[in-house]
Parts: sequence; structure tokens; C-alpha cells
Amino acid sequence: MEKIQVLQLGERDWSECYTLPEEAEFCYIPRLKKAPKKLYDLVILDRCPLEAELPHLEKSTRAYTLFVTEETKMTDKAEWFYKCKKGKRISRGDIQDFLSHEVRNYFSRSYGEKFRPQNLTIAQGFSGSVRWDGGYQACLKGDFGAEFHQAVLWRNNIPIWPGQCLDMWLEYQKDRAVSIALTVFLYWWGDASGTPGYTWKFTEEEIDQGIRIDSQWHGALFVSLSARGEGELRIIGLHDRHSRRGHGLFIPGGEKHITSAREEVFSYFDPGDMRPPLTVYFSGYKTQEGFEGYYMMRKMGCPFLLIAEARLEGGGFYMGSEEYENLLLEVIERSRKELGFTRHQVLLAGMSMGSFGALYYGCDIRPHAILLGKPLASIGDVASNEKLFRPGVFPTSLDVLRYLCGSLDEKAVRKLNERFWDKFDKTDWGESRIISAYMIEDDYDTTAYPRLIAHLHSDGAQLYGKGLHGRHNDNSAGIVEWFVNRMKQTLREDFHRKVEG
Repeated sequence: MEKIQVLQLGERDWSECYTLPEEAEFCYIPRLKKAPKKLYDLVILDRCPLEAELPHLEKSTRAYTLFVTEETKMTDKAEWFYKCKKGKRISRGDIQDFLSHEVRNYFSRSYGEKFRPQNLTIAQGFSGSVRWDGGYQACLKGDFGAEFHQAVLWRNNIPIWPGQCLDMWLEYQKDRAVSIALTVFLYWWGDASGTPGYTWKFTEEEIDQGIRIDSQWHGALFVSLSARGEGELRIIGLHDRHSRRGHGLFIPGGEKHITSAREEVFSYFDPGDMRPPLTVYFSGYKTQEGFEGYYMMRKMGCPFLLIAEARLEGGGFYMGSEEYENLLLEVIERSRKELGFTRHQVLLAGMSMGSFGALYYGCDIRPHAILLGKPLASIGDVASNEKLFRPGVFPTSLDVLRYLCGSLDEKAVRKLNERFWDKFDKTDWGESRIISAYMIEDDYDTTAYPRLIAHLHSDGAQLYGKGLHGRHNDNSAGIVEWFVNRMKQTLREDFHRKVEG
């Protein structure tokens, strides 16, 4: 595994007075005379940085990864840097404990995955009915028994290494008369005996809080779900993620927000230099869970908020129940209010599936501008095109249609299309600008860009874009290049920011 990269700035090298963790590579620098060539996973300040050092530190420090010893007195400029990076204080007496137990949580690469219903096997002892709703969920209905018995198991084992921690999240719905329990078996790596070396058992209450497996062994995890009672149990998805033990989801500072139906929204807020604008970037389709666009947005220098989700396979276009959508809006508003910005100091952005999130929530926020790459708007059409236009390319679109409208027929297609266009048509776009790069022969949503033009009736509204020949995924590099350049142009011309490139 890669070493955790730690920068220590101070008068004394901590390797001389503390025991450093084996999983980390410490770089001690008494004076920082030039910007390091890399981003560090963790930056520790044991003295106040000089004014000349602050620009170098800015380039090498991620938000939420800055620690300053408690007795260090900071200048106003250093305090501003500390605030921008969401820094934390650490007392002298806690340093060794921090090095021994906390540094390990700041590894650079994140990972998360979802085991879909297709990975499920129904237990042989279950005699009730089973229904599969596409790739969204498996529904079991019947009598599970008076005692807990295995209901389902996941065929794919999860690898785990010594010292590694995993967070697990189970998406499910059930009748009140049904109770569940989850068991995780650890099998030693290389052991052919078939006997588990360790077992964890979790109650329904523990499942609802989220499961954490902290392992000291090298092996593979096998997961089984038991049930009792009579009624319906719907298994939507099991997620496993490399855990930072409470220091952030996916990346340090990453947050998870949950609805009453156990649906998740992920967010990551970086204050940047705390000057306008706040750019909200919606992740596109991702089967590996996590945030998209971190390095791109960080290079812009301004505050940014990353939004992601992991419903369905790769995402659900950020649409859902009223509770779900209000939760997502609250996440955006919280970051905007923390910075003290108006809606005119907000940009929304996204590509492909993320473009829909930017447009959809743009109707509520009415930001200064919305930047889009490969825009999708009529999601019903995206699903309909899967049958003849794009067979087998994006089956998630069919799950989205069934999930949001309960059917796959033409009525459901129209209903899902109207869900967006009715909202778009009711919005006053007079103070907003839409900037879009689109594929001329797009096979996902063939009418997105021309329909945006046709539906943009507000006085003063602006839309301009660039069309590239090809289907939806034929020239992603060209779309990204145009998208990034227009974002930089918007920051320079509208917010007078200096942006590299």
C-alpha cells in the first residue's frame, strides 16, 4: 500500500522525539523555501508559518488535513490560512497518540463499492416469493420464521488487510413485522479449511447506525443477512467503503447525509480562499463510489462543494422524494451561508448525469451560471432510447425510470420528462446564464440542447454552447477541455479571479 505523505514544519524533527507510524512517510522541513511538487496527505505545523511560506503551504495542503500544535501562536494571515483549510489544533500531550492512531486515517486513495442485487443469492431455506426489480432491488415476501434464519447472502467476498477499517451500509426496506440481523465472517487469506477465523454479528439497530469492521487480520469478508417474522423484505444494496474512522467519507472532510428511507447524499466542502464564487459540482455516473472533480475544482482556487450519490448503479440523477431533494438543497445552502455568499455568487456545474443535477437544482437556486458538459434533461427519453437507440449501453436509465415512476411504459417516460421541464419552465432564468458543451449526435438525450434553447423564455436569460460531433461518450476529452476553459473564463471575467491556464 502507498505510504501516507506527511509534511512537518517546525523547529524540531519529530522523528527525534516521537515514534512515527510505519504506514507514513514524514518529510521534516525547518523552512519552506519553495512549493513542494505534491499535495501532502497531512500537514503538521509546530510553529507559526512565515508569511513567505504561506503560498507554498497553500499549494501543498488539502482542506481538513492541517494540524497545528495547540501552543503555536498564529499571525492574522496564518490564522486565515488555518481557517481556509479547516485546520485543527492538537495538544502537545496528544501528539504520540495522534501519530499512533490517527495518522493512518489520512491515506490518499479512497474506495467504495456497491454490491447490487445481482450479487445476491437467496438462501435455500426461504420458501416465500422472490421478485427482482431490475438492477434496483430484490424483494422477498413470506414467512421467515420465528427465529433468525439466513435470508440472503452476497456472493462476492470483500478483501481486507491488517489495520484496515471498512464501513458498511445496507440499503433496505421492510415491513414492521420483519426483523433483520447481519453477520460478517472473516476467512484467513490462504486458508483452505473453510472455517471462519473471526465473526461479527450486528443487530438491526446497529445496521441502521452503519457497520464498521476494524480488522487486524489479512483475509476476505463474507456477508450474510438473516431475517425473522412474516412480511416483505426489500434488499436494495450493500455498500462497503474504506473507512477513515470518522475523519471523512471517501476523502477527509467528506460527509454523508441520510433520509428516513436510508438514501444517501454525499458532500465535500472546501472553503478555498473564501472569496466568490462557490462552485457546486455534481458527480457524473460512477460505479466506484466517491467524489468526482476534486483536482479540477481545487485548481480553480475558489470555494467548491462536491456532490455525489450512490443510489442505483452509478447514481440516480439526484432525483428522489421531496425529503431527498430538500436534503440536497440544504447541503448546498449550508455551504453558501457559511461563506456569506448570495445566489448570484454561486455556480452550478456537472457533466452527463451531473449536468442534470446542476440543471435540476439550478431551478431552485437560480445561480449566476450553470456550466454543463454533455447535458441530459429528458431522463425519460434517456431510458426510452435504451431499447432501440442504445441497447445495453446504459441499463441504469431503465432502473431510474422504474424507481421514479413505477413503470417502464410511455406514460412513465412522459411523466419523468415533464418532471424536469415543468420545473424548468416555471423558473425565472433572467439573471442566470447556461453554458454548455454538447454532443451533436448524442444517443442518450438527443434533444437536450435544442430543448434548452426552446424552453428558455425568461427575459435576460443567456445560453451559449459548443457542439461536438459524436455520440454521448465519443469525445469526452473534448467536452472536458471546453468545459474547464469556460469555467476558467467565467471566474476571470465575472469574478475577476486569477486562474492558471
